Amino acid sequence: MKLVNDLLIRAAKGKKVERTPVWLMRQAGRILPEYRKIRNSLSGFKELVETPELAAEVTIQPVDILDVDAAIIFSDILVVPEAMGLEYEMIEKKGPYFPKTIQSKQDLTKIEIPDVNERLSYVSEAIKITKKELSSRVPLIGFAGAPWTIFAYMIEGQGSKTFSKAKGFLYKNPSLSHALLNMITKTTIKYLKLQIESGADMLQIFDSWAGILTPEQYAEFGMKYVNEICEAIDEVPTTVFCKGAYFALNDMKKLNCNTIGLDWNMDIENAKNIFQNNKTLQGNLDPCVLYGDFNLIEKKTKEMMNRFGNSRHIANLGHGVYPDINPENVKCFVQAVKSHNLN
Repeated sequence: MKLVNDLLIRAAKGKKVERTPVWLMRQAGRILPEYRKIRNSLSGFKELVETPELAAEVTIQPVDILDVDAAIIFSDILVVPEAMGLEYEMIEKKGPYFPKTIQSKQDLTKIEIPDVNERLSYVSEAIKITKKELSSRVPLIGFAGAPWTIFAYMIEGQGSKTFSKAKGFLYKNPSLSHALLNMITKTTIKYLKLQIESGADMLQIFDSWAGILTPEQYAEFGMKYVNEICEAIDEVPTTVFCKGAYFALNDMKKLNCNTIGLDWNMDIENAKNIFQNNKTLQGNLDPCVLYGDFNLIEKKTKEMMNRFGNSRHIANLGHGVYPDINPENVKCFVQAVKSHNLN
């Protein structure tokens, strides 16, 4: 069925659009009281992720409430290591925790490249239900974490400001690191293809911890595997978001993807010069702008839109929206983008 609002898909492909499409990373989640009501009735975050009907409901909420131009499936990047055999817990107000981590060659024998149709069927089902209930109003985005970011959690065992254990592991055990990254990559490709088969109209690869590696490390242990994923996916438009990896923008030119996500520290003019309108750029308002009043949000959004100008662009924040931001301020951002005139 043809999409009623296909602005996002057209923008990603570099086709003509009447206005710039807009959505937000983490739009389905804690900023919405409607989400919190559902979440509070359950045992925890994982129950919500693993219950397809509820995951579909919270995926659609921001389309109805915030009036964004896309839905992104409600899930978590850490479903991939769990499917591989490394279970995680989501600890309230602390984040993910892995009781067991990968530290040796022996540990690698305890995980596998799984049958994603079986292990991740709940994501597939959530996508199918969401697609049906969206009735082609807007595109549905599927996603996965990039191999380095998934690797970082599997080694570190939890969130970290430095991921020093994971980074140290790359230096101490390069061949073992590549073996694990290869397993993650193969699993991720299968998982993303499952999402496409289930109905995802577009994909995003999140490399949330790209920026903590040196340029040399990222080239060897990060970009190499992102490239592998991009080469394997050509059924739908793909976005690559490597947070903090400003040093790798030139390498991203060569990726077989449609869109490059920019974080709020990446200079728009520099990115435009690098990509020369050969890729769509997504972003990149500082999420903290949304703590301001409506006048400030409108002013900063207009400034961002003017800097992107007539180049290929999908409006978004430079990272996920923070959970304590007022939904009314998010609506202000969305409407400021929609009312911006494309000259």
